[in-house]
Amino acid sequence: MSKELAESLEKYPLYSQDGKKADAVVVAKYFFPLTALTWYVTEGRREDDDYLFFGLVVGTDTSAEMGYFSLSQLSELNVCGLKVERDMYFKPKKLGEICNKSVREYVNHYFKED
Repeated sequence: MSKELAESLEKYPLYSQDGKKADAVVVAKYFFPLTALTWYVTEGRREDDDYLFFGLVVGTDTSAEMGYFSLSQLSELNVCGLKVERDMYFKPKKLGEICNKSVREYVNHYFKED
């Protein structure tokens, strides 16, 4: 966790972007090398020595889910020496701008009002 990301999360604590739907700001991107697994953080808060995040988890080009995940969970993933990495070049942008068509459809469906 960089100091810069920790400061960004102070601006976007959990539940701070409720109702923004696809306009919610993604503040960080984590990914698992050699796979499509990607975690887009929209909100978070420090919890003792860990961080709890909320955001979009993309498994493949056609599977995605909004939910909670922690920094410690991401850190524990290790397959053949490969670990989850944070995209150091990612710049904050709206959730609706980061996805391919299939994932955008999921995001729109997830946030669909009844």
